[in-house]
Amino acid sequence: MTEMLRRWCGGRPQRVDVAVALSCFLVAAPVTAATAYHRGASVPAYLLFLLASCLPLLARSRWPVPVAAATVVVGVVELVLIPFTPGPRPETLGISMFAVGVALYAVATRTDRRTAWRTGCCAAAALTLTALVVRPGLEELPQNLGLIAWPCLSVAIGDAVRSRRELLASAVERAERAERTREEEARRRVTEERMRIARELHDVVAHHITLVNAQAGVAHHLMRTDPEHAYQALERIRDTSRTALDELRATVGLLRHSGDQAAPREPAPGLAGLDDLLDAFRHSGLPVALERSGAPVELPPITDLTAYRIIQEALTNTHKHAGPATARVRLDFGPERLRITVEDDGASPAAGQGNGEGTGHGMIGMHERARAAGGTLSAGPRTTGTRTHRGFRVHAELPLPAAGGRGCSRG
Repeated sequence: MTEMLRRWCGGRPQRVDVAVALSCFLVAAPVTAATAYHRGASVPAYLLFLLASCLPLLARSRWPVPVAAATVVVGVVELVLIPFTPGPRPETLGISMFAVGVALYAVATRTDRRTAWRTGCCAAAALTLTALVVRPGLEELPQNLGLIAWPCLSVAIGDAVRSRRELLASAVERAERAERTREEEARRRVTEERMRIARELHDVVAHHITLVNAQAGVAHHLMRTDPEHAYQALERIRDTSRTALDELRATVGLLRHSGDQAAPREPAPGLAGLDDLLDAFRHSGLPVALERSGAPVELPPITDLTAYRIIQEALTNTHKHAGPATARVRLDFGPERLRITVEDDGASPAAGQGNGEGTGHGMIGMHERARAAGGTLSAGPRTTGTRTHRGFRVHAELPLPAAGGRGCSRG
């Protein structure tokens, strides 16, 4: 029966109100009929009075406070008419008290706490004062004061149910918010990883393809006049392409699952391979000078990789955009920061600005790498040199570990 009633209601407030009003009448009807029979009063009249108290419950969802007021009015009228009915006075609270309790419960579950308790107190006051007027005397006092407990009990039960619903709704909302936060965090990390891999691919491809292109041009130029040097250029193309494939394999391997045993285990490049990097540029036709100052320290992996990639990208831009030029790389290990300066004396447009063929992703990548390592990067034309051969300068500052964590010199 309960399941059939639940399916019929279907979550519709109007149907729920009909079911509540009907249930209230059916539950109270036997008690009302027995009371009328005991007092020798008319049973149909008492049932009509009960029906009048239950009818306002049909609108309890839409207007809970007016419905409660209507049931209280019916209760007051009942108390006023009791002295004029035949038979002894009833020992119960009254015919309409059950409907009053249901109405006040609805007020407590559908409004705020202050409104619910104000309504309950007003109902208790109205019923109690009416009972004291129509039933005076000390012998009636306990029953009259009992009218205070019934409205307050209904409000207390409804307030507890509403608080429990709010607590459950709050817990569900926090769980949903936590789930959304986890999903957003996962998407953010995926995006950051994608950008990191994109920077790695850009640095690897741009650097090695630039060197391969330059060495291929040298081989083509020397093939007829100096086959021996052309052969050496082809060997460098072979070595450069092999290195590019190895780095590409290591970078693409980052896309695999962390538990994949086939994931590459090659170490990330760092300043330990700086000499080989500069030699590759020198063989491709870009003279590069290296200067070191300060006491080298053991760098954190992210700082080591960032320094290597910034130098690699800056020299690649110089080779691609500066035209015939020479470059200089300076590493200054200070007490707290590693300062990296890469500059050239090429013709305008400068390396970092390009000549209309670049996309600017390399410069963006250098800035992002520096920020990710906790450092800064600036780039722009040099202030010295001629107007057409002023060159370009890239300067980065990366934080170093604390003095207590410094290691031995890299040499």
